[in-house]
Amino acid sequence: MPSAQEKAEEAERIRRLQRMMHLVMFVIEQDRPLPVERASALVADARRAALAMFPGKERAFDLLYWPRLQRTMRERYRMQ
Repeated sequence: MPSAQEKAEEAERIRRLQRMMHLVMFVIEQDRPLPVERASALVADARRAALAMFPGKERAFDLLYWPRLQRTMRERYRMQ
């Protein structure tokens, strides 16, 4: 059973991850001159950072954040 400190540390990592994902989506949505290649690199970097924060949680990332990031990219760049 995790200690109170471990729970607090994990909660902080989750908040950091949420802020990072919101920031990435905001930049993609709002930075009009941002090329699609750079936006794709931001998404890839965000995924790598998330998995560094939560090793072995690829499936959770793919379920929670990947659809949002894909939708943001589709809407911003009018992708199919």
